[in-house]
Amino acid sequence: MNKITQLFNIKYPIIQGGMIWNSGYKLASAVSNAGGLGLIGAGSMYPEVLREHIQKCKKATDKPFGVNIPMLYPNIEEIMNIVVEEGVKIVFTSAGNPKTWTSFLKERGITVVHVVSSSAFALKAQDAGVDAVVAEGFEAGGHNGREETTTLTLIPMVKEKIKIPLIAAGGIATGRGMLAAMILGADGVQVGSRFAASIESSSHNNFKETIVNTLEGGTQLTLKELAPVRLIKNKFYQDVQDLYQKCPSKEELVQLLGRARAKKGMFEGDLEEGELEIGQVAGLIHKILPVEEIVQQMIAEFETASKEKITFEF
Repeated sequence: MNKITQLFNIKYPIIQGGMIWNSGYKLASAVSNAGGLGLIGAGSMYPEVLREHIQKCKKATDKPFGVNIPMLYPNIEEIMNIVVEEGVKIVFTSAGNPKTWTSFLKERGITVVHVVSSSAFALKAQDAGVDAVVAEGFEAGGHNGREETTTLTLIPMVKEKIKIPLIAAGGIATGRGMLAAMILGADGVQVGSRFAASIESSSHNNFKETIVNTLEGGTQLTLKELAPVRLIKNKFYQDVQDLYQKCPSKEELVQLLGRARAKKGMFEGDLEEGELEIGQVAGLIHKILPVEEIVQQMIAEFETASKEKITFEF
């Protein structure tokens, strides 16, 4: 056991990212059943939909699972109360000040983890009393930190500053990536893109197929004036770039983005007009697989790589 497996009472230090439109109860329960920690992504769920997914997840697994809650959620108080009422024991918070809800959750016996993009935010989260942090590098898909710090540099810098357990995220989809992150100082890894392209992911199959067909350089961070987001380069992405040529105002960018653009792309499968959020590591994902197979492949590769004897000549 290490710090992360002990903290969550899981077999492997692999956490599934709580991704919007991908992370329903089927994915979360499958990851938990495979020995990792599954997370239900509350960011794309109305409160009662979240309650339903929590209840279904409890029936689908007897293993620990959690809920990822972006704190910019408009119904945040209702969401937090549902988590407590349904007996969820693990909550990952993101996109907000950890001081706001950490005490509320911990006083009710809930383990709290906060997602950060810098060592400064990691320290703030530690001071707020969280049990662990996820440090997410620039390679990650979806909404990203404004610092644009890569995982390779972020993990050791955060490790240098904090005393609580550290989970690495951003660009990790293989056992070798997991080993590299842990050599850099992480106690575990959070995996998003690889699980988005799983059979159990709740996203549309069109999106899953697009992930496995995305090559190196096929994603880009954009819309930094609103909230930086890494997208697959499709028609919508190109529309954004064309608008940038006209030096748009923030209001014009908001108008182009519109509403439910991520749902249209990832959940409904509109590959032209939808927002397709995925990480740079999509270039290493070549097949849609069951969660159990993904986890076992990662662990097997991790164990093999950790036993390799590599000799360098200088």
